Amino acid sequence: MNENLLGIIAGVLTSVSMIPQLIKVIREKNVEDISLLMLLVLISGLSLWVWYGFKKDELPIILSNAFAVVVNLSLLFCYMLYNKNNKP
Repeated sequence: MNENLLGIIAGVLTSVSMIPQLIKVIREKNVEDISLLMLLVLISGLSLWVWYGFKKDELPIILSNAFAVVVNLSLLFCYMLYNKNNKP
């Protein structure tokens, strides 16, 4: 298999992996089972991958991980919005 195609497929799969979770959270407005620490670590790691992609000038790495950062930042926003522990 072509290396670029392999990278693109891997990037697409990992980038969209959190979309079902995001959809579930938006529908149910429930983030009880979401770990804030996991989200923060994941967003940090994905952001470093984006930076790495820029350093290596690798568009598949940049695009797939940037998309994943956006999805996970959306999940983080939902976490802050729907977290019952933050409500007075």
